Amino acid sequence: QVQLVESGGGSVQAGGSLTLSCTASAYTYCTNFGWFRQAPGKEREGVANINSCTRRKDYADSVKGRFTISQDSAKNTVYLQMNNLQPEDTAMYYCAAHLLGSWQRGQYRDWSQGTQVTVAS
Repeated sequence: QVQLVESGGGSVQAGGSLTLSCTASAYTYCTNFGWFRQAPGKEREGVANINSCTRRKDYADSVKGRFTISQDSAKNTVYLQMNNLQPEDTAMYYCAAHLLGSWQRGQYRDWSQGTQVTVAS
């Protein structure tokens, strides 16, 4: 099992930007990495997924055009660049690795501890 260490959360004003980072404890070959978020009282929502071999990227409709998922294989790190943040983006954000089924449903093997993102209006 791979440990995922996440960083980069914080508080911003609406319209601002943040970048989240997620570093894996070991090299991961040809796997999927995903980002998820969960706000209080709401279901967990899949935000984005990237395949480390094909580099295919998938996004939830709610973040398309604003969020970008990317990776640096040499650093075993996946990023989530979040632009034009809105109050509805406020949530705990998690990264995940090793897809077991549906990325939208969060069916991954490994999870980070989560980092809070708060967007003030």
